[in-house]
Amino acid sequence: MSESAEDEGRIRRARCPVALAAGIGCYVLAVIAGMFVLVENFGPGLLAPLWIAHGVLLIVLIRELGARESSTYATLFIAATSLMSVYVADMAREDLTLQQRGEEVAATVVREWRDAAEGRKGRKGRDYNYALERQDGTAVPGPAMKATSDRYDVGQVVTVIEDPKGEIRPRAPGQADATGEALGSAAFALTALGSVGWMTWRGSDTARSRDTRKRGPGRLKKGYKTVTRNHSTQVEQEEKLREALRTHPVDRRGCIKVEPEAYPDLSQGRAARIAWEAGLRAEAVGNRGSWRFKETMTEEVPHD
Repeated sequence: MSESAEDEGRIRRARCPVALAAGIGCYVLAVIAGMFVLVENFGPGLLAPLWIAHGVLLIVLIRELGARESSTYATLFIAATSLMSVYVADMAREDLTLQQRGEEVAATVVREWRDAAEGRKGRKGRDYNYALERQDGTAVPGPAMKATSDRYDVGQVVTVIEDPKGEIRPRAPGQADATGEALGSAAFALTALGSVGWMTWRGSDTARSRDTRKRGPGRLKKGYKTVTRNHSTQVEQEEKLREALRTHPVDRRGCIKVEPEAYPDLSQGRAARIAWEAGLRAEAVGNRGSWRFKETMTEEVPHD
């Protein structure tokens, strides 16, 4: 890609970051809603490839925001919070359905039993099951009502919400409240949108300028130059970096590694620019305090 084309792309992103971020946010919400619809009828075998495809497309979109942080890490976080939003919303699905079409009836407990022991030494939690009958002697439709503790006795009359279609277990009125799950799902969705907003901010000119000022020759760099007696100018340091990129050997990963302390007046973005001019790319993550350069990088530092 030519320098003019990259500049045009950067200008285009700078002109409409809000529109791009809004589009990504709408896309994330659409994925959450779509997966919520699909998860009821399809298993992980189909949904897993869809989540992977979603992550790949999200990486491309997040990169367009121009943030210096790794778009891969941001994508993983957004995808994880989106998945949790769908999972929690699915937990509330039965409660919401029961609230919409359920009917409140008085029923009598006619039988009680516990789940079979599972797990090592039967330590897994064993729920209590209750078979119910209406006051007219007909069975309450649907599977047996469950409880985590021994709440009812045989012969006891209880008020439950039954599903006329018999697809959902009857539940006590207090157990059919999906408010907590709905709020949790919304919180995860908002967290995903907040991450999109954060990456939009990190890609803005304001954040870039602040990062540049932070990486500028402050007290720490001036102190380093005094201690090491490195009084070279920025131009001299740029030439030294160009020479290092031409002559330094590569490590086992095929990268040229230099120490940023040797170039106290250069920002990482400026170093990335010099490397770009030499046909190399600067590594954005995993450098452990060093600058690494290579012809291709999965996550590269945007150059100044």
